[in-house]
Amino acid sequence: MRVEVKARNNEELLRKIDEMLNENVREVYINLRPTKEILVRILENAPNVRVIGCPPSLYPKVSKRVVNALRQMGIDIVPMKKSRGRPRKYDETVLLQIRELMKKGKTPKEISRELGIPLRTLYYMINGK
Repeated sequence: MRVEVKARNNEELLRKIDEMLNENVREVYINLRPTKEILVRILENAPNVRVIGCPPSLYPKVSKRVVNALRQMGIDIVPMKKSRGRPRKYDETVLLQIRELMKKGKTPKEISRELGIPLRTLYYMINGK
């Protein structure tokens, strides 16, 4: 089982670790720098954990001794990129469809009707990307 523990400070993170983790957890993602105290708390609450993830910007700040000690225990600490913000409504395949239809000579208005995309959004996608 994979669990994401997000908090604004270390105290809140430690409290959430106590609440959310159990022996079924195999993967943990934390959004703060994994200090020794945080790692010990994770291991106490989730003894079967095999992967601990943190943001790529914080990964270099983790002590190499801690990384090596965890690796000897069979636990990997890895940088995990988490997407931020609102998910996109239209993906790259829709953009490719729009480009293909434009190459065939269709007008934005026709493409808008055919794909069910608002005209204003279609113009944004054509000009913004």
